[in-house]
Amino acid sequence: MPAEETNTRAWQIYGRSQLARAYTPPVPDQLSWTSWEGVGPGAEVLGDIAGRRVLDIGSGAGHHAVHLARAHGARVTGIELSPTQHERTVSTHTGHDGVEFVQGDVADYLAGAEPFHAAYAIGTLAFIDPHRSLPALRDSLRPGAPLILSLLHTDLHGRGPSTEVAPREQMILLRDDPPLPTQMWVLAPHLWEELLTEYGFRVEAIDVLKHPDENASVIQQLIRARRLPARPVRVSSRPRPPVAHAAVGVGAIIVSEQGLLLGRHHRGTIELPGGTVETGESFEAAAVRELGEETGLTARSEDVQLLGTLLDHVEGVLRVTVGALVHVWQGQPATQPNESIGEWAWYPLDQLPDGLFVCSAQILTAWRPDLNIDHTPAHFTPFAHGSQPSEPVDGLL
Repeated sequence: MPAEETNTRAWQIYGRSQLARAYTPPVPDQLSWTSWEGVGPGAEVLGDIAGRRVLDIGSGAGHHAVHLARAHGARVTGIELSPTQHERTVSTHTGHDGVEFVQGDVADYLAGAEPFHAAYAIGTLAFIDPHRSLPALRDSLRPGAPLILSLLHTDLHGRGPSTEVAPREQMILLRDDPPLPTQMWVLAPHLWEELLTEYGFRVEAIDVLKHPDENASVIQQLIRARRLPARPVRVSSRPRPPVAHAAVGVGAIIVSEQGLLLGRHHRGTIELPGGTVETGESFEAAAVRELGEETGLTARSEDVQLLGTLLDHVEGVLRVTVGALVHVWQGQPATQPNESIGEWAWYPLDQLPDGLFVCSAQILTAWRPDLNIDHTPAHFTPFAHGSQPSEPVDGLL
């Protein structure tokens, strides 16, 4: 059964179960992006929505939409695919000023709707193929309109996000009945950012929202994006001959069950795969190219997660190094002809060898601050969608 059909069936059963219990969640005093309270922002991330058209995607029981109309004066349209969920809503919230509830597919509905000033989804957009939902949202939002998405990042079993754009099985829990299987797009933050960018949005922030109970494994991600103008104004530019004063490189982190992949440079240092970024090349593409040239492993740019930039100075040259975590690769590492690094081997993280190349050491401690590695300082700036240390990185400025 196709993913969205599976989800439609599951949410219809869920709505029927809630109808049988006669349960409707109360209208909240403050908008919450997670199932637990007191974590993350409120409705302020939607901007000034008084008197403006706001879309609630997968409105469920309708309580969030009613809150925004009552407390913020928004004109909210809640779109819900499940007929039983829609029935729950209209049986409780019909007649509220500033709110309307529509039953149907969001992409089909938006094809004929008046443009909205803002849109949001609390845990619901992951049940729809993003290649179908995001173009529909782009075409139905006014230029500059915010799109705020609360999405699952790590589930009840501690399973983190996928590194490929594909649905996977997740369960909806019911009080008295067996869990309902669904198909969800539980994607890594950088994949959501790439999809949103591809379909005409600018991602402004991605926040990871952890459960207040440190023993709970569930983690949500909150994505704040904005619809870009259809025809951005183009500003002219002119070249100026550069003065060579900087070096830009990338280092790739490859971790398997055997440990971390490191090789030996002919000058004696132990290093991550990596090298200089070539003209016109993205950091992701550079990591994939260097990985193939030096180790024989193959990977795809979409499976590379950039961590951030490291800046230091070496003999008057500004060195910019970008760490890249490669989630998926194929092949076995081997010394390649005419390459300066070889003798590839896997090292457990608690048994790393001495003599690490400074850039590799800086990348590794930016990725894992708990690693016991000495190196000269560097300034680390994490990318918004990358893995960021929750505490200051020891040894980094």
